[in-house]
Amino acid sequence: MSRVRLCTLAQIPDGDSAGFLVAEGGARHDLIAVRRNRDVFIYRNSCPHIGAPLDFAPGRFLSLDKTHILCSTHGALFRVEDGFCVSGPCLGDSLEPVTASVEDDAVFIDL
Repeated sequence: MSRVRLCTLAQIPDGDSAGFLVAEGGARHDLIAVRRNRDVFIYRNSCPHIGAPLDFAPGRFLSLDKTHILCSTHGALFRVEDGFCVSGPCLGDSLEPVTASVEDDAVFIDL
């Protein structure tokens, strides 16, 4: 496992989301980041239902009220805090989390 600097905190608008593509160790990682104040939640950009990317536009992952992560393919809703699916065809499944930490104004992940 390697620790990677993903971005600055400012690159993820507070209360909103952003998408990142990270190349590390010969692999590509398509990621979702959601920010709530200084907390950042990172998941793999893959719906547990069929593996499709979740964003309906690049970097846009949240429901209109910005309370849930939304799958653009089938409308599944996931809790931001733990990636658990609360509505849709993958009800009860979860997004795959990526460990993240915020240090000063930088976001780091473990891949």
